[in-house]
Amino acid sequence: MARLNKTRIELAREGIITEEVKEVAREERVSAEQLSQDIAEGLTVISRNASHDIKPLGIGKGLRTKINANIGTSRDRISLDEEMEKLDVLIKYGADAVMDLSTGGPIKDIRKLLMRKSTVSVGTVPIYEAVAKAAEDKGSIAKMSVDDLFGAIESHAEEGVDFITVHCGLTRKTIETLREDGRILDIVSRGGAFLVEWMIYNDRENPLYEHYDRLLEISGKYDLTLSLGDGARPGCLSDATDRTQIDELITLGELRNRALKEGIQVIIEGPGHVPLNQVELNIKMQKEICRGAPFYVLGPLVTDIGMGYDHISAAIGGAVGGAAGADFLCYVTPAEHIRLPNIDDVKEGVIASKLAAHAADIAKGVKGAIDIDNEMARRRKALDWNGQIELSLNPEKVRSYRSEIPPTESQVCSMCGDFCAIKTVKEALRKK
Repeated sequence: MARLNKTRIELAREGIITEEVKEVAREERVSAEQLSQDIAEGLTVISRNASHDIKPLGIGKGLRTKINANIGTSRDRISLDEEMEKLDVLIKYGADAVMDLSTGGPIKDIRKLLMRKSTVSVGTVPIYEAVAKAAEDKGSIAKMSVDDLFGAIESHAEEGVDFITVHCGLTRKTIETLREDGRILDIVSRGGAFLVEWMIYNDRENPLYEHYDRLLEISGKYDLTLSLGDGARPGCLSDATDRTQIDELITLGELRNRALKEGIQVIIEGPGHVPLNQVELNIKMQKEICRGAPFYVLGPLVTDIGMGYDHISAAIGGAVGGAAGADFLCYVTPAEHIRLPNIDDVKEGVIASKLAAHAADIAKGVKGAIDIDNEMARRRKALDWNGQIELSLNPEKVRSYRSEIPPTESQVCSMCGDFCAIKTVKEALRKK
């Protein structure tokens, strides 16, 4: 059935530069004409559902590296108030997008509340709701029907969700490769695990792959961005960049081409746990295989022993990955691999990811990225503490640290005191 409205890609192909494109171009300090061309070629996406009234989010070539923060309930922890507080915190500290990964409780109600409250782009993983309902109604995840899954996808799109993760590239062939590879950790993606169980139990192909045209039709109706998930991403360093991961990536590249042909925006999701010396390689492989499509990475985490500090492991990988060309970083919190994150975990995860994205932007030469760093340097030279606090990513923390400084050292920090290098040199240069 023909769509009533044209998608962003279709409009861009016709040379039509929309107000939305102009808005993103102004925000990113890039040419609207170039941005429109990049959208037409699938190098950049604007994440905003046609029915969602939020500020449009540009992700891709030549733009700032964006960050996403995950929230959501599980069966063990259900609190709508806490999730909405997490939303407030992640927006306050600079997340560009939020994903609802709820698998327990009133999932639909949580999503609707999130859609009403969020001022940033919203993503979801519809299979989570579909399998949760199948487990509750039919007693087994594997008894989810194809219509159950696509019904959830249509529902999310209709409610205004801006982008969805769909693990379309995890096929029966990938499962065979997985068996042959002998990974330490087989599948760590939750959505990927659900699909592996479904495919093996039902002896059928992944419905998201088999019925991909149906997915494209839904996406076109709402100008929904597809985030093609990496269901076979490595869950430990030794599994990184293996045949299973690459097999799925090749499939994602093929699916990206099919989506672009139909005018559907696509992001490619990536690893995962990757040794530091393989991070750049992974980014370049994705960009080559998927022809420059925006790349969305989880971290990557560059060590497996960072429990309690995985936000740091991820920030290291995110900075290197972003500098190499990754466009979108999914934050990791200190609670990763342990429990559902709390409010403080969300804050720490966002700030760590924000630092990684900013470091990457400076390395990539993104227009204006280093301006705030130069301003911070000027305020440090002036010993302007209020100004430095204003520019910091967590002003409350810096202000708290400064409150511990004795009044007699109010101009300097207590590490150097009277031996402050900035103060010493400034005074010395004034002497004739």
